[in-house]
Amino acid sequence: MAQIKVENLTLGYDGHAIVEGLNFSVNTGDYLCIVGENGSGKTTLMKTLLRLRQPMGGRIVMGDGVKENEIGYLPQQSEMQKDFPASVTEIVLSGCQGRCGLRPFYNQEEKNKAADAMEKMGITALAKRCYRELSGGQQQRVLLARALCAAQKILLLDEPVSGLDPLVTADMYDLIRRLNRSGITIIMISHDISAALKDASHILHIGGSVFFGTKEAYLEKIRKEREAE
Repeated sequence: MAQIKVENLTLGYDGHAIVEGLNFSVNTGDYLCIVGENGSGKTTLMKTLLRLRQPMGGRIVMGDGVKENEIGYLPQQSEMQKDFPASVTEIVLSGCQGRCGLRPFYNQEEKNKAADAMEKMGITALAKRCYRELSGGQQQRVLLARALCAAQKILLLDEPVSGLDPLVTADMYDLIRRLNRSGITIIMISHDISAALKDASHILHIGGSVFFGTKEAYLEKIRKEREAE
């Protein structure tokens, strides 16, 4: 059963549609990369999947027992956020807020989950460091650990390697690959199609044309288009 099923979705803002009639599904363990031109609606789609924005039409159906608090999200980082004056542990723990309900504190299970997420991301030694003192790559690891605290089944990533140097980018992709292999479904926006194709199981292209299918089908589509030129 699909974890997410999108049916005839229309996205936009201020009454202006930017994507219409979008249909796709995401199954457990998929690695879906969302690609397309700037302004094509990729981030709008991700925010709509997270219920942060309402669609103009169509619907999104959550299946396979997926709940909203079981989805982790790594958004694009603003310059202001990079200067946030909190410790690494505090930021990672904040990913557990959706589990706290009305409790004003984190319980031991949530603290253990944060510690486990930091260990997976290789940042345990940075636990007491101030976030704004870290390098760009270290900050992304912290934010990915925070998203893991929220993610039980699905992880949404919006340009997770933006602004990182090639070595750190390769390291980040490796971390994401390992998370997917551990059973977490990945939905990632990427401007780097060649890198996305290395690990993706499925591709969603939105913009001038819409495509959804397996990586192999997408590569075949590109091959045919090049032959026709």
